[in-house]
Amino acid sequence: MRRIISLPASVIAIMAWLALPAVAQEDEPDYPHGDYMEDCETCHSSEGWTGDKIGLDFNHALTGFPLVANHQLTHCRECHDTLEFSLADGSCVGCHLDVHRSELGADCGRCHTARSFIDRSGMARAHLTTRFPLRGAHRVTDCDECHGPVPQGSLQYVNTPVECDACHLDDYLATTNPDHQADGIPQTCEACHGGHGWVPARFDHSRLAPGTACASCHLEDYQATTDPDHQAASYPQTCETCHSTRRWVPSAFDGLNHDGQFFPIHSGKHRNKWTRCSDCHAVANNFVQFDCLSCHEHDDPNELADEHSDESGYTYDSQACYRCHPQGRE
Repeated sequence: MRRIISLPASVIAIMAWLALPAVAQEDEPDYPHGDYMEDCETCHSSEGWTGDKIGLDFNHALTGFPLVANHQLTHCRECHDTLEFSLADGSCVGCHLDVHRSELGADCGRCHTARSFIDRSGMARAHLTTRFPLRGAHRVTDCDECHGPVPQGSLQYVNTPVECDACHLDDYLATTNPDHQADGIPQTCEACHGGHGWVPARFDHSRLAPGTACASCHLEDYQATTDPDHQAASYPQTCETCHSTRRWVPSAFDGLNHDGQFFPIHSGKHRNKWTRCSDCHAVANNFVQFDCLSCHEHDDPNELADEHSDESGYTYDSQACYRCHPQGRE
């Protein structure tokens, strides 16, 4: 049989008081922020632990990750999925999915900023370090025009081909003036075109193999020319005889030497007095024939005959004019 011991009321009161701190310590929650030891008042108030806001005097930059641009508008929980703040991953891929599958490394800041994922100027600067610097029209071309999607569903950057025909083969095949494919023009677009646009095209003829005939590329130009009609006059297809590689018109007559071999049209009184071959050569398929009288009109052939009365064999004829005036002088 137990004995019931009666304690004085004062002893009971003291024992109850000693037990209070132990009970209070058991109810106090564990500190959730790990090694972060700033003042609690920075985020909390005496009214409660939850629902409070971070004070304006809190400087996130002191943590090594300054909040700028869109990061200022991001809720804390977007980066801090635990209240132990030091466990937050400060790298871009810690919060953002790397759609490039680590092909471009971990330094997202080379192309992107906290203000926008699409920083075209930053991308262009980063592209300068690659084997295909962006210049001309390529600076404003959408990335996916060259970096097409792969089966995994993202864009490809590593091992992207830099040859022109990798992106522009359809342009090459569709070109008809001249027909690149039919004429066997090589697919090295940079030989004729610059990065600013397809037109105007500049072709470096020195890239051609020695002995390549002009007509292999310019036969249609030869056949379509009517002043003079090259085909009707049986002109040779050695375009370089009269033309240079800079342009068709004006014709340079580099190999023809019209002044020295035939009649001075680039010097003397006839210089700048004509614009087309047909001004003098009225018969398109016969350049032996020429016409002086269409420009040097004489109202009265009889009067002109009197002026030439002392000239033996004078006739009112252009060929006769040339026999007496081979240099165009009086």
